Amino acid sequence: MADTTNSAGPTGPTFQKLSVFYPMWNEEDYIERALAFGKRACEGLVERGDIQDYELIVIDDKSTDRTPELADALAAGDPHIRVIHHERNRKLGGSMKTGFAAASGDLILYTDADLPFDMNELPRAVRILREYDVDIISAYRFDRTGEGTLRAVYTFVYNGLIKALFGVKVRDINFAFKLCRARIFDHIELKSEGSFIDAELVIRATRTGYEIMQMGVDYFPRTRGESTLSSPGVIGTILKEMWSLRADLDRVERVR
Repeated sequence: MADTTNSAGPTGPTFQKLSVFYPMWNEEDYIERALAFGKRACEGLVERGDIQDYELIVIDDKSTDRTPELADALAAGDPHIRVIHHERNRKLGGSMKTGFAAASGDLILYTDADLPFDMNELPRAVRILREYDVDIISAYRFDRTGEGTLRAVYTFVYNGLIKALFGVKVRDINFAFKLCRARIFDHIELKSEGSFIDAELVIRATRTGYEIMQMGVDYFPRTRGESTLSSPGVIGTILKEMWSLRADLDRVERVR
């Protein structure tokens, strides 16, 4: 598994379509900015010839604020925006599974509505994925101190646990910047409903033989709303799903 920040190589073919999806639960403070920044980044990729088309997908996870209303209004005014409403709250894992299944592009980016990284990093990620012919770009944060001491410790321990149990050497496995070729989902079925799904994606992809490259980015912590990813309930669900995946990995077949 490689790690790069700025390298050159042979240029591959243009991607037909980039799908960017955002799992959202009560993100009324962020949704307009998230879609505006995503649109600007995607239009830049189209202008440079890196992609031919794009779509922005909002996965509304049964929000109780104005997120559904705002999402529908934005979609009504822009054909590049789609909205999927969950009938029940399915947490991060369920939202990510919905997003990957709904994406129609040959390239898929998953990220959070609070934009924890600069969307101007997207062209670099697309270029690295194409030039090195890898299957996933998994970004990591240069500096995680902005998330607070407790979350930083939690992330450090969690990354170490994933490495020890599954042999996956990813620096920031739960960071919400995963750029994937859609073809990997022909052979990967994600099952987690909770926050373990980020790790499950990387672990299953690695076991299946797909290549992952890491890329460092600046981190911008959430300034509005509240993250629940380090709550006791979320951690308990992660441990249960981690155990289930260990039992399931013997059935994973390599395709590359």
